[in-house]
Amino acid sequence: MAKVNLSIVALGVMLLFFADTWAQNPRKRLAPPKSPKGQCCDDVRSLKVQVANLTSILEELSRKQETDLLKVVRQIMELDQQNRQQEARVTEAESKYSEINNRVEIMQLQTLQSATQTSSDALYDCASLYSKNYKISGEYKLPKDEFLGTPELSVFCDMDTNGGGWTVIQRRKIGLTSFKRDWKQYKGGFGSIRGDFWLGNDHIFRLTRQPSVLRIELEDWVGETRYAEYGFFTVSNELNSYKLFLANYSGNAGDSLRYHNNTNFSTFNKDNDKCVDHCAALRKGGYWYNCCTDSNLNGVFYRYGEHTKNTDGITWYGWHGPNYSLKKVEMKVRPVGFQP
Repeated sequence: MAKVNLSIVALGVMLLFFADTWAQNPRKRLAPPKSPKGQCCDDVRSLKVQVANLTSILEELSRKQETDLLKVVRQIMELDQQNRQQEARVTEAESKYSEINNRVEIMQLQTLQSATQTSSDALYDCASLYSKNYKISGEYKLPKDEFLGTPELSVFCDMDTNGGGWTVIQRRKIGLTSFKRDWKQYKGGFGSIRGDFWLGNDHIFRLTRQPSVLRIELEDWVGETRYAEYGFFTVSNELNSYKLFLANYSGNAGDSLRYHNNTNFSTFNKDNDKCVDHCAALRKGGYWYNCCTDSNLNGVFYRYGEHTKNTDGITWYGWHGPNYSLKKVEMKVRPVGFQP
């Protein structure tokens, strides 16, 4: 019994010792783990920061892209302007060079004209010049001719194409000359004879009083060429509104002038077409409009071809359709009986 009591006393002493020790050095409790909800909020905040950073980067890239795009557009506009200026300088240089040559040519032609003339030796057009051994393509000045009753006239002669002898009556190649002109301007002609020009309806009427051939040469913006030739072509006088008659198509461009056969010439201030609409105002040129066009060779010069918002370009439906404006066009005539 005494041994049991001693054991109990010893156990009590030990418990008191451990209790005192625990009181003096309590053990640190571990922090409870974060709940899944708290961790999720931290992840969302981190993602928001990343999204904000990415948005800022994208905005900066977008601003830089817009700046770069504006620079490119300005450079393109500057290059286009330089190209136009260069083309104008080339045209001016060609004109000056031609003037020098013309001084000699005029003297030669006037010497020929001073002799007694008949209709067979009159300097009527480029074909008659060719027959007198003028066989180099370029600008010539036909002297005033009392026998024919014609004024002095500058013409451009194509002495190379298909045997030569062609008098050019229209050209589009540079785009600096507007063809939205009134009746009087189309009557007398306008433009630069070595650049873009319309020879004049009065002169075209005079040239086609003899049976004539019309040749139309076309070029697109990738350098491909086509042509249309009409074995019969004539234009009436002003009293008959320069009415067009043509026939006998050949070529590889398509017969897109036939629709305009037997039509009067129209300009924005003289509507002679066969349509309720005012075709010359809509197509922005002077032409033999029907109702309205299968071709519009005196339309607006649009660079690089496509002009899908308008149908007023330099068009030839048989080749590129109504929404493609051609790069170059030439219309030229010569007598039916011409022999190289």
